[in-house]
Amino acid sequence: MNLVLWIIYAVIALTATVFLGLREFHMLQLNGYKTPEHSRWMKKNKRRYLPNGLILIISGVLLFLFPVINTLDPVNAQKIGDPVYVSSAGTVTLILLILLILFYLGITLANKPGKKFKKPLVYTARMKRMMITFGILIAIIFAGAFFSSARLHTIGTDGEAEKLLRFRSNMPFFLVNLGVCLTPVLVPLSNLINKPVEKAVQNHYINDAKRILSECPTLHKVGITGSYGKTSMKFYLDELLNSQYNTLKTPESFNTPMGVTITIRRDLKPTHEYFICEMGARRVHEIKELCGIADPRDGIITSVGPQHLETFGSIENVVNTKFELADHVKAKGGKIYLNGDNELIRKKAPEYPNAVLYGLQEGNHYRGTDISVSDRGTEFTVTAPDGETKRFSMKLLGEHNVQNVLGAIAYAHGTGISLEKLTLPVKRIAAVPHRLQLLDKGGNMTFIDDAYNSNPSGCRAALNVLGLFDACRILVTPGMVELGAKQEELNFEFGQEAAKACDHIVLVGKAQTVPIYNGIKDAGYDMDNVFVADSLGEALDHVRAYQTDKKKIVLLENDLPDNY
Repeated sequence: MNLVLWIIYAVIALTATVFLGLREFHMLQLNGYKTPEHSRWMKKNKRRYLPNGLILIISGVLLFLFPVINTLDPVNAQKIGDPVYVSSAGTVTLILLILLILFYLGITLANKPGKKFKKPLVYTARMKRMMITFGILIAIIFAGAFFSSARLHTIGTDGEAEKLLRFRSNMPFFLVNLGVCLTPVLVPLSNLINKPVEKAVQNHYINDAKRILSECPTLHKVGITGSYGKTSMKFYLDELLNSQYNTLKTPESFNTPMGVTITIRRDLKPTHEYFICEMGARRVHEIKELCGIADPRDGIITSVGPQHLETFGSIENVVNTKFELADHVKAKGGKIYLNGDNELIRKKAPEYPNAVLYGLQEGNHYRGTDISVSDRGTEFTVTAPDGETKRFSMKLLGEHNVQNVLGAIAYAHGTGISLEKLTLPVKRIAAVPHRLQLLDKGGNMTFIDDAYNSNPSGCRAALNVLGLFDACRILVTPGMVELGAKQEELNFEFGQEAAKACDHIVLVGKAQTVPIYNGIKDAGYDMDNVFVADSLGEALDHVRAYQTDKKKIVLLENDLPDNY
């Protein structure tokens, strides 16, 4: 009877383990497979693991109770080695097991597949290898649970006869419970166990990518990095260079070592003349690692600011990491293009003799002036180092976009394309998806999709763009993250600035947006025009239902990933 009960119980527990494991693997993937970062995420979300702790406590109680059915022969129990028969203790055990089964059903339902995620779990080869390791660890625990049920007991006084007894204690149930409770730990442990294998696999692919690059000696390689603006710069530069050259850029946000490696191995052809490589970093020396793979001769640094401070530790580390690209380019004898309007970049610029500065302020080699911004686009004049000037127009919104386009113009002009020939491709530049992308939904509502933005400078620029429209200006935001100790302060300031620019504000997430809410209130804003939603879906439903006589312009500022 206990064997049948244990098998049913183990199947239910295993189902919960699998579904909980999938969710944990998803979060680990969103945290970049970085075990330290995932550990910090677990610490932040410790309430998520309260059921696991409760299950462990109940399991501990089970160890001191008798099995559900102690023996079919209570009179001779001691002779055959069974515990003394106590029916009430077995009843308590059964009640606790039923309670645990209900817990497991709840875990299964809470983590069942089918839930829509902004970025779903991707079953990469690496993920599959980790899941196999995790499966082996769980199998060991469950096998241990089964074999722990058996013990030899001596029968009789002469000690000559022995009998194999099974399920005469609750240890098998305890070990099954332990497997479920340890799932959040076993997932990152699988990652650590596989680390030597993954390193070997990555090195193989990286070396192959380097081999491919070495077979393209005439290929011009340009690296792009920055705290923000690097993805936009990549798209803009590709548009301009493509007007005269055959180019390849890293797609979407492929700015990690494996993302760059995949692009080279999968997409690079001998006919390509320029390789535009976006380089992202969350830790010191990660740009140096990317330079070791792509080996760029030229580079562009779009910005340096308080981004990913939780992992960088300080703004000084951010500066030094971004300038690892400049150091590599300097050693190669190439040119580094720098946003001269950025204070932190401008301070470092004198260390690089071949630096080309671009920006809107005086003193830049390429300067943008006479900027005219409307809700239909932007016009500006570019002055080159030799004094040549040219008027440009583009569909992109906002003065801040002039900076990035100006950087692309500077680099393209440096390759030999005249300013005159760059006017048409600049006019063709379209908004990068989810970066101040104008989406007209018809009727009385238009969205400005800036969902991939999460930095103070970008948020200010987005609010300025929102202010261009003569309409009911609505902000929908969960705020900014990964700003370290400055996160609360910067979100408070964001709230103050939003109060000046918006007619109605919708905050997403009650706990996350408290600093923004306080900043809005501190600015003397009418708090009747502030709505706090639990989810983006609820926020958008509120926006649709909001009544106004004017057309609604809705700024979607940042959209936190599923691990927030």
